[in-house]
Amino acid sequence: MEKKIHVNNLGTILLRTTPRATRFTLKISKGMITATMPVGGDEKRMLAFIEENRQKLLNALEKHPARPLLDESTALQATTFRLEIFRTDRDNYYMTLKDGLLRIACPSDTRFESEKVQQVLKDLLEKAMRHEAKRLLPDRLMALAARHGFTCTGVRIMNSKTRWGSCSSRKSINLSLSLMLLPWHLVDYVLLHELCHTIEMNHSDRFWALLNGLTDNKALALRKELKSYRMF
Repeated sequence: MEKKIHVNNLGTILLRTTPRATRFTLKISKGMITATMPVGGDEKRMLAFIEENRQKLLNALEKHPARPLLDESTALQATTFRLEIFRTDRDNYYMTLKDGLLRIACPSDTRFESEKVQQVLKDLLEKAMRHEAKRLLPDRLMALAARHGFTCTGVRIMNSKTRWGSCSSRKSINLSLSLMLLPWHLVDYVLLHELCHTIEMNHSDRFWALLNGLTDNKALALRKELKSYRMF
């Protein structure tokens, strides 16, 4: 069972009942609280549980706010393109990516607050990001590997929502398409970070010394800057 409720200052909360739940839990993802309880759980008790944790939830929402709606006012500068969303007389959605401008056209009666509309726009934006990531990131990674003497056995573009990149014990590197939302110097930081893992499969002092040597001793500053960006 799922339903949405609105709680003052906490916004929309998704109430879920699942057989797998053994207790009341609260989770925040993309600015929305999900409250989960076991089958047969008391909704009033869940609401009380939410109130008991109100301050913790408010603090968490401040750190992880909801992503703004994608609409005509959206000003998004990605790595290789600027996003423009506009209305058109056509009755379907379409997009074009040319000369550093991604244009997404929407029907004239589009309701941008609709979850379905937001999903359509996110899917289109994701498609453009994936295209750019596949077009640019593998070659850029391999060029950095060759320049600095790393061995990389392969690279894949993934839709990871939690990690900018990862490296396997076989020296194969996965990169999130969300990298295409970063400025180039942070893209390169992530690529070098993962290349360093082909030698040091940890975050030991040796790892940071290696990465520091490749970033003019700016590894920790770049890591801090990266934390100010959100994945798509």
